[in-house]
Amino acid sequence: MIKFVLDPKAGIPYYRQIIDQIKFGIASGRLKVGEQLPTVRGLAVDLKVNLNTVSKAYKELEIQQVLETQQGTGTFINRTVIELSDKERKQKLQAITQEFTTIAFSYGFTKEDLINELKN
Repeated sequence: MIKFVLDPKAGIPYYRQIIDQIKFGIASGRLKVGEQLPTVRGLAVDLKVNLNTVSKAYKELEIQQVLETQQGTGTFINRTVIELSDKERKQKLQAITQEFTTIAFSYGFTKEDLINELKN
């Protein structure tokens, strides 16, 4: 199971962040076919968002056949192959790098410090 984290400063709607995290979890192997996701209500409570936000994300993923909801038992990862396009991979890496460098620079590290650490 993955831990969902929403970033209010990202400028990306929460439902889209949930979708991206589920797709990335599948693409990276952290979410497996048949794995059960939290209920809409449970995830909404955990993330402190409206039920409709989580519901919208799950419904969109059901339409894309990424998720399958079974009445009375829950929502599960469907048997689909999700691969990130080169563009999506690049965007994801840019977002991670931006967050990483922002935090590092706020602690006073230089670009050279970061490069040296990444080489180790």
